Amino acid sequence: MDKILISMGDFLKNAGIVGLNYMLEQSEAAKDVDYGITDDGQYFWLDREFAQNADWTDIYFKGFISYFKPFTTYTKIVENIDNCVNKLEKGEWGNKKDDKELLKYINDKMLSNSYKAGFENIKTKIENADVYERLNKNKLNEKLGTDELLNRLKELKAFVTHPLCEETFAMKSIIYTFINRFWNDKCFLLRTNAKRDMKEVFEQDFSRTLKEYWANPCGKSKDLCVECGEPMDPKEKVSIAFMVDVADDLSRKRSAFWNCKVDAYICPACAFLYASSPLGFTLYSNKFIFLNRNSSIYDLLASNRKYSGEGDRLEDEKYFTWIARMMNDVLIKEENRLDNLQVILRSTDTNSHYEFSIIQNEILKILSDRNIKKHLDYLAKSPSIKIKNDFLNVHEEAVMNILRYRNQYGLLKRLLRESLVNESNFILFCAYQVYMIQIRSEIIKKVGITDEKGKWMIMGRMDMRNAGYELRKEILKMKGAANDNDECMRGTVYQLLNALSARNNDKFMDMVIRLYNSCKLLIPDGFVDMLGKNEKSQEKFMEYGYAFVLGLKGSHPDEKKGDK
Repeated sequence: MDKILISMGDFLKNAGIVGLNYMLEQSEAAKDVDYGITDDGQYFWLDREFAQNADWTDIYFKGFISYFKPFTTYTKIVENIDNCVNKLEKGEWGNKKDDKELLKYINDKMLSNSYKAGFENIKTKIENADVYERLNKNKLNEKLGTDELLNRLKELKAFVTHPLCEETFAMKSIIYTFINRFWNDKCFLLRTNAKRDMKEVFEQDFSRTLKEYWANPCGKSKDLCVECGEPMDPKEKVSIAFMVDVADDLSRKRSAFWNCKVDAYICPACAFLYASSPLGFTLYSNKFIFLNRNSSIYDLLASNRKYSGEGDRLEDEKYFTWIARMMNDVLIKEENRLDNLQVILRSTDTNSHYEFSIIQNEILKILSDRNIKKHLDYLAKSPSIKIKNDFLNVHEEAVMNILRYRNQYGLLKRLLRESLVNESNFILFCAYQVYMIQIRSEIIKKVGITDEKGKWMIMGRMDMRNAGYELRKEILKMKGAANDNDECMRGTVYQLLNALSARNNDKFMDMVIRLYNSCKLLIPDGFVDMLGKNEKSQEKFMEYGYAFVLGLKGSHPDEKKGDK
């Protein structure tokens, strides 16, 4: 069998290989016949006859739509249409504010410039094009009669779910929401091509040149692809400048190259893989994540396997809970492959850049620890907390702290401060989970999780939490307050948190001594370990101090769960 071999390369090419594999899985291509992986796991291969006859444009579009469609504006439009139809049919139409917002979203998104351009390319290929033209002239309005509005919504639903309309509008959403975060100024993302048929320009810029390149190898050419090193004809070479954050405009900025001679060009095969790279990343809420494992293509694909959008959500599972659960799985599943791992992140924000982290063996051990998994799982079940007008995703923040080698104290302080103004037990419960993640992470770094000393260290910190809780009970008893009413202590807790944040153990200890003197209780021995200015004492100061404040705020020994 004559095969085209594709080797691994930089993270974008590797992401392209993952994306290519996903596209082929969604197509009619036969695994291990039309494509596959070599026995040593170092090459992804394509059967040459299949590759030269395949419709790569159609494979590309279907692959991207299959994965990204559930996250698009298109899907939200269909959901809003269904919502309106259900309300009208059940006689629940009447909440003017909600109804108006639903119709406004449908009107605004359906009549956006990108959707209008897409419609212009397909209007002669579909029978019910008049539905869109009518919408453009006369928008949906809550003031329309119930019967008229219902009929128009049903007609619009039939229009947008037409296969050609679905492909066009979904891909328009994908292009301007996801693909342009990775590459731009080429093909359908070139401004002058905005109104042209998307498939036509993709065929011209990528698919046709790809087939021609595979059909006519340039074995004696002096021009070599900077990615795979294969020779290419001068007319075939593609500038890498179309990739975002990879290179400047090579036609204008040549000073970075020797003798100002630009040689950063890639072959059509690598260009197609680079264009496929967005599909190699996994989307979680507003984050793209890619685990760049170079050991083998088997490991590369296993580490970046796709979840089929909404289909993997459990019944009644909240969106952010699903996001947290998926992120938990994609990171923690690496526990049996404890080697260094490169993680690349990118936000869906248009102003974002690639974020790189090398996840060493130590971090993977932390993520794979049974108890840290347990605490992360608790956070994943209800990951978001509202703080003023913003939502804090505690689970994501805790995971990112681990990946970026940061401690959890900043997140812990934020949660404890919020607990002073928000009486929800759930916030305190989350703070305890974050604290335990921090403590267990430090113990793994020092002694390993199976060491008996590690268990003893955990007990020592829990003794400090218990001491704080016992002091809390005594103070509230003296004040004649109920155990769940700690208003009289909030100022004290706030000052203790400030002292911890500033690492001011003198101020912290002064306040602790005053508290114990007022209650005539003995000061626990653990506070002695917090004294001193050396590194070990300062470390104990943070660990014991936050444990004590957790108890003082109400986190108690028998706490099992929080009520949101």
